[in-house]
Amino acid sequence: MPGQHALFAGLVVDEYDQPVTTAEVGGEAMYVVNDGGFLRHIPAEQVDRVVLAWMTSQIEGHEDILSEQAAKMLGVEDIFSKAMLEQQFKNIDEQMEKVLASGIPEEARAFLGMSGLKIRINVHGEVLEVQQPGRIDTSDEE
Repeated sequence: MPGQHALFAGLVVDEYDQPVTTAEVGGEAMYVVNDGGFLRHIPAEQVDRVVLAWMTSQIEGHEDILSEQAAKMLGVEDIFSKAMLEQQFKNIDEQMEKVLASGIPEEARAFLGMSGLKIRINVHGEVLEVQQPGRIDTSDEE
């Protein structure tokens, strides 16, 4: 059931770069922002959906390259495996819904943290910035 996991626990900071903690309220995961001593509870799904949409936007248009690299990493470089992987990348929205429902494995979250992923939110839970060091900015290519 969506909302049970804080997908990016440990990777979220507030607008002052202070770590955001997590809690569960009524079975729903929350990011907890300390707003001058007042602990604001923000539904994790609200933040997680914005970050997943950002990640999806990074994949769109690069499915062929990503599927080729994924096939190499998996050691399955035949044309059928590449086509299957590319189709998975093209249906990334469905994959993101599955991630919301099941969560991100701890190892994957640790890898994201080691790669420098940082999500900055304000006290209302609005995503202000997603930082991914080492990422090439392609925003002016259009």
